[in-house]
Amino acid sequence: MTAVGIYGSAGRMGRAIADQLADLGASLAGGTDTGDDPAPIANAADVLVDFSAPSALDAHLAAAIAAGTPIVIGTTGLTPAHHAAIDAAAQHIAVLQTGNTSLGVTLLGLLVREAAARLGSDWDIEIVEMHHRHKVDAPSGTALLLGEMAAQGRGASLAELRVDARAGLTGARCEGTIGMASLRGGSIVGDHSVVFASEGERLTLSHDAQDRGIFARGAVKAALWLAGQPAGRYRMGDVLGL
Repeated sequence: MTAVGIYGSAGRMGRAIADQLADLGASLAGGTDTGDDPAPIANAADVLVDFSAPSALDAHLAAAIAAGTPIVIGTTGLTPAHHAAIDAAAQHIAVLQTGNTSLGVTLLGLLVREAAARLGSDWDIEIVEMHHRHKVDAPSGTALLLGEMAAQGRGASLAELRVDARAGLTGARCEGTIGMASLRGGSIVGDHSVVFASEGERLTLSHDAQDRGIFARGAVKAALWLAGQPAGRYRMGDVLGL
């Protein structure tokens, strides 16, 4: 039975992941939270999952590398420096980093990329996400993931095409850009819509998360898959063979 260690075990996702382990044929190697020594869990686990905080990522990667333990990173709000650290870690261990562990969102991302590739730049792309009032980062990691997939479909990077929420007199919309809007309120787990709008028609691809358990199940499935992989950087699409 694969032993899973959880960084961020006291958080919402950490607790949800622990609840899913037995049903998916895994066991709990232990858990830590930000500020705890990450090394003992890294040594005890067959694979790690990290849903803690960006500030703890460097220490968690160092512990995983030292122990030779694969790690799934679901922490959002990461900076380019964090991604550079993940790239470096992937030279030594298997690392799967994603803004969303839902299998449904993984498929949505592929559909978004296909739509962006096949529809011309005269189709405007707008991404709208809504989460509970306690979520700190915006746009969400999932919205950024979807934005990246849309940008890939257009042969560019999200940094080149991204336009955040508009206010005031912004002028005409620039063709080919990808708009991002974030809403916060209530107890919404996570709703995401990607709108493709052209003259006279509109296509909307969306995913509504109704239960946080979907992310936990996806994270455990990703961890079980990653445990048998060689060093490298992976995505949720790899787990599904896409």
